[in-house]
Amino acid sequence: MSRSYAVETSDLTRRFGDFLAVDRVTLQVEAGEVFGFLGPNGSGKTTTIRMLCGLISPSGGRGQVLGFDIGRESEAIKARIGYMSQKFSLYPDLRVSENLAFYADVYGVGRSERTARIAELVTMAGLTGRERELTANLSGGWKQRLALACAIVHRPQMLFLDEPTGGVDPEARRAFWELIYNLAHQGVTVFVTTHYMDEAEHCNRIGLMYGGRLVALDTPVGLKRSVIDGAVLEIEGMPQDHVRTLVAAHAGVSEVAPHGARLHAIVDDAALRAPQLTALLTAAGIEGGRVEAIDPSLEDVFVTLVGQQVVGEGSG
Repeated sequence: MSRSYAVETSDLTRRFGDFLAVDRVTLQVEAGEVFGFLGPNGSGKTTTIRMLCGLISPSGGRGQVLGFDIGRESEAIKARIGYMSQKFSLYPDLRVSENLAFYADVYGVGRSERTARIAELVTMAGLTGRERELTANLSGGWKQRLALACAIVHRPQMLFLDEPTGGVDPEARRAFWELIYNLAHQGVTVFVTTHYMDEAEHCNRIGLMYGGRLVALDTPVGLKRSVIDGAVLEIEGMPQDHVRTLVAAHAGVSEVAPHGARLHAIVDDAALRAPQLTALLTAAGIEGGRVEAIDPSLEDVFVTLVGQQVVGEGSG
């Protein structure tokens, strides 16, 4: 395998007994890239990250992180990466500064550098004035910032973040991602799992996982171009189930899926089908009917890909 990538895997596989959690995943992550790993719970994202971090061994295939083999050189990998798990792992009964000092000690940060490094991280994470506060008393967003600061206390070349913004409010998520972008600008490679589609939009490239398999890998724009075969219409109207049935049966509509209170339909020609569907809803007496052409989103991509996988499984 090449040593030029920050991460490289070939047919990476992990079984737990008879359960195939990760199925022959092959990918490369460039140095300095923000790489997003997107997929539903149980798709194999966390298991893949745990193998890459040297926390569990693969059942098959190969992988390298920063040029080190994940099976044979896991200790060398652990010393050079930062890892933030989806479960908050700091000590709640320690103060902010004490958690930072503890992780500096764990990662072997020298005493001569430690004070300056902790002060730098407190500033970076916006924790100035909270150094003496008990970690248990921090809000979810502040805890996530502290966890990130602890994960990079030793200046790692690569950072693995597993669902880092789960359970925090949108404003805290935006602030956290600003920290991620700043790290990437400094040359840190970031490998992040998320189920938030808006977060994935801001990654350089995205790997989509489903059923343990990597089903797509490209830039956000590239995924939309390659997966969405047609245009996307956003449709409102109640009752939604009835609207969906009407739209799905219309000519030129290849797919209809709910997106919250609205429907997204993939059609062959937006300019042709939008007025037709508007007239259809009006004739059917649909309340609040509205049809509008929109740009495809990663959620549209994901719904389409999952639909293709389900069809493939059913015909297999």
